[in-house]
Amino acid sequence: MTYNLECPVTGYKDTDVVTMAHGSGGESMQKLISEMFAKAYPDLQSDQDAACVYIAEPKFISFTTDSFVIDPIFFPGGDIGSLAVHGTVNDLAMRGSQPKYISIAFILEEGFPMKDLERIVHSIAEASAKAGVKVVTGDTKVVGRGQGHGIYINTSGIGEIRAITKIVPDVQNVGIGHKIIVSGDIGRHGMAIMSVRNGMELDPPILSDSAPLNGMVRELYYDYINPLCMRDATRGGVAAVLNEIARSAKLHIRIEEEKVPVDENVRGLAEILGLDPLHIANEGRFVLFVKPEDAEKAVSILQKFEGGEKAAIIGEVVAEHEKGLVTAKTLLGSEKPIHMPVGEILPRIC
Repeated sequence: MTYNLECPVTGYKDTDVVTMAHGSGGESMQKLISEMFAKAYPDLQSDQDAACVYIAEPKFISFTTDSFVIDPIFFPGGDIGSLAVHGTVNDLAMRGSQPKYISIAFILEEGFPMKDLERIVHSIAEASAKAGVKVVTGDTKVVGRGQGHGIYINTSGIGEIRAITKIVPDVQNVGIGHKIIVSGDIGRHGMAIMSVRNGMELDPPILSDSAPLNGMVRELYYDYINPLCMRDATRGGVAAVLNEIARSAKLHIRIEEEKVPVDENVRGLAEILGLDPLHIANEGRFVLFVKPEDAEKAVSILQKFEGGEKAAIIGEVVAEHEKGLVTAKTLLGSEKPIHMPVGEILPRIC
């Protein structure tokens, strides 16, 4: 166990403060993690959705924690309760583990309606049962009126790394020639939230993609597909995930714009709001890297699941690149850079 007990030198000035961008999943958050948190905690596995922790040779577990501050707390396709379960389960699944146990901690504001709390509590129970995890511990705190925005939820989760997981999914497994798959159409969660915030009554409404992914991941392993790397595309969307992986692995990732699955309603609303679907948050979609010979089979497996009907191969790793690079081939045949999101596109999205 190691800690950096010296006063870290981060380059921040006395006048620098936390902004909404520091929670966006984009450039500002990555800088905060790498320049402050990772320097203070050398054992932090900051480039993964969940840490892999050895408990006794040869067994080890995955462990994750998350907090949920979404606004509104009830949205088309879900609520803060089911979202908290899905977010935790999915982070564990992205390390190839079977989610087993989660904790739920509530921070409640005085005056929060008990009926809403009861609805959220039952939503957590239903989502946990569907995902096959048990809520085994928790906590409750109450803050004064006007101090807590109704309700926040914090979770932690433990998953079991099984013998079937011969290679633990990790960014360091990614190499030239590997194919990139997205598990379904993207941008639904972010656009569901934005439609509610902007008072847009769409017909049909855009439903959040919030869902557990561990069933999909389990089936990949059962059909002898060993994912090389997996990341759920939450804050910052697919663009953030691809940039994080490209930078960590020092590779050039190229996707094909026309192959990225986007629902027409999502695309239309994104255009109205001036947003790129690649930068929009998802809560039930993940990016998967596999060997070329496994790509078509992996897609066919994902397409059997609800939410995975539009799973597709969207690109591949094409070359080494010292600083990491993500580009997209356009419909016109040109190639454009896909940058890490900068600033807070959709605050309080999860």
